[in-house]
Amino acid sequence: MSQIKTHVKKGDTVVVTSGAHKGAQGTIIEVQTAKNRVLIEGVRMIKKAVKPTQERPGGGIIEQEGPIHISNVKLAEEKTKAKTTKKKVAKKK
Repeated sequence: MSQIKTHVKKGDTVVVTSGAHKGAQGTIIEVQTAKNRVLIEGVRMIKKAVKPTQERPGGGIIEQEGPIHISNVKLAEEKTKAKTTKKKVAKKK
């Protein structure tokens, strides 16, 4: 299976541009290239019922991040990166 090129990767800080969580900002935990979705830390928290296991004998309800479509996120512009401008030098004749 070939890799699909995306505009974001794991560890990037992104902003949600549309949907119910518009304006939310967080770090990418996982990129699901096959489904074109990303998991963002602390954004779109959903509750999920889990069956009893050895670690969690009572089962219960856990809260975890839900996926957001990759087209609804963009890279957050960091203030630490200063944009440099090129100055044109006039040529003397």
